[in-house]
Amino acid sequence: MIIHLNGWPGVGKLTIARHVAERLDGRLLDNHAIYNPAFSLADFRSPEFYALVRSVRDAAFQRVAEISPTVPVIMTNAYGRSEWAQENWRIIRDLANRRGSRFFAVTITCSAEEHLKRIASEDRKPLGKLTDRRELPAVLGPLMEDGAEHLLRLDTTDIAPEQSAAMICDWIQEVLSSPGCFGSVT
Repeated sequence: MIIHLNGWPGVGKLTIARHVAERLDGRLLDNHAIYNPAFSLADFRSPEFYALVRSVRDAAFQRVAEISPTVPVIMTNAYGRSEWAQENWRIIRDLANRRGSRFFAVTITCSAEEHLKRIASEDRKPLGKLTDRRELPAVLGPLMEDGAEHLLRLDTTDIAPEQSAAMICDWIQEVLSSPGCFGSVT
């Protein structure tokens, strides 16, 4: 299975994903593993930036395709509704199909007040993560969910990362035990 956690920077995707990977004995592919080489070696949003992200992404996804479909792969990203997001979303869905895996999409949100606290957290700086909400789009629009085989919307405002991970794992187990359940939204 592929479990994709999608949410704006600072909502807790990586922390939750680590707990999900641990609970499911899965592999974690965080978006920073793919984007950091481009952030280091090219100007943001330049043609070179996108070319480098694509090449790292393609190499990483080729490896994911080679991993047994019985091994859960947990991925994180922040995909809104841009052309870039649509391209990547389609490729992730195609990757699940190539693996013969089910695709579980989790949209993670939190309140604006909580988001301000989380994004400014000091533990984000050493990881090269965005720490200033002013660098985000003026209006954080809807996140990509198109064509998700299984979809969970999770507001983590008042939920600890461990509890969020448990809720995601419980939801996946529920879906897997109900083979006729497709496209469920919680």
